[in-house]
Amino acid sequence: MSDIKLKKSFQYLKIAEKRIPALTQTFSKSAFTFVKGAYPVYVDHAKGSHMFDVDGNEFIDYLCGLGPIILGYQYPSVDKAIRKQLKNGVLFSLPHKLELDLAELICKTVPSAEMVKYSKTGSDAVTFAVRGARAITKRDKIAYCGSMGVQHDWQTTLTTRDKGIPEWNRKQIYTFEYNKIETLEKILEKDGKNIATVCMEPTLFEPPKKDFLKKVKKLTHEYGAVLIFDEIVTGFRFSVGGGQEKYGVKPDITCLGKGMANGMPLGAVTGKKEYMKIFDDVFFSSTNQGETLSLAASIATIEEVRQKNVPKYLWNIGSKLMNGYNKIAKESDVGVSFIGYPIRMRHICVDSKGKDSLEIKSLMLQEMVKRGIFLHPAGSYISFSHKEEDIDKTLDAFKETMIVVKKAVKNNTVKKQIKGDIIKPVFPPKKTR
Repeated sequence: MSDIKLKKSFQYLKIAEKRIPALTQTFSKSAFTFVKGAYPVYVDHAKGSHMFDVDGNEFIDYLCGLGPIILGYQYPSVDKAIRKQLKNGVLFSLPHKLELDLAELICKTVPSAEMVKYSKTGSDAVTFAVRGARAITKRDKIAYCGSMGVQHDWQTTLTTRDKGIPEWNRKQIYTFEYNKIETLEKILEKDGKNIATVCMEPTLFEPPKKDFLKKVKKLTHEYGAVLIFDEIVTGFRFSVGGGQEKYGVKPDITCLGKGMANGMPLGAVTGKKEYMKIFDDVFFSSTNQGETLSLAASIATIEEVRQKNVPKYLWNIGSKLMNGYNKIAKESDVGVSFIGYPIRMRHICVDSKGKDSLEIKSLMLQEMVKRGIFLHPAGSYISFSHKEEDIDKTLDAFKETMIVVKKAVKNNTVKKQIKGDIIKPVFPPKKTR
């Protein structure tokens, strides 16, 4: 199979190198994250589950805008709601009633929700939730467990992209391991009187075991801290009411983002009234937080998720994809596998010694994109617009890809066959306390 045409993408890339730091606004979308030189760099448009780049190449997209596209690109009911509101205005000098309409809907949908405060991103939501927890407890420190998806102040200290973060901020955060309650116990026994919040994703790539989440909640409250669930990824996707509904544990405060508005910029902090009232006094305020196009899009999105039980569909069709991937990968026996959940997969590629191999992953991604399948090195999402034929085509492409990868591994030519740069991690983690 010949390489795809990328002439226009590379022309735009040259302009970006002069005008835009990191080439784009989101590190995870930057050219270096993919196989630079063999991957498309700029998109033109997308519809349903398919994306079209500036050179006219068509791809089945399993990144879904880094997760926000839960229903699909140009989803009719969401776009209709946006157009309707656009006729009435985007931003006003007083609050708009859509703030109330969406808040009521969220409180009907998310088990722990009693009050709602909006943000423009999920990162904003988690950052402000931590600020609220600090105000409630009059403490500063954080116990954290997650995938480092919050790109603001305290959390950025966990990555190598930590320039500009004061050293004192680094000392405010501990990390604990998922499904290892003893790692949280150790933190709380050591410094529990200073921990303001236990902030975590309700699940990453494995389900909670041995009542892990219940034990986390119990410990958190025993030490007088606030339990925050980062449901940026799990909200509306793992079940209609998010990870807390699926696993039966209500946090004190919940953070939402990504899938709540099908691509429009919106996040939210929600939770029990006794905790949310702190935001009467905590400075959590911005001109655009009540922007109405995103609010209208969110109402339409959540209504669709509720009425059509979108998570059930995502689990079903995602299972076909994940099971198919792993069947082919196992037969190929080259250290490739897909772990996690059918709706949030992580791609694993290891060498003969069992060590992570960015070279094997780069070749796999390169061969898939040549066959019209757009994957991200960190993993995959699925949307309500992905159909059976998309899955079938994807698995056919993966069969062909694994033939190429297996031969390259056998002949020790993996690096030689990569037509671009080997992928680079977006923010490699650092060792923490």
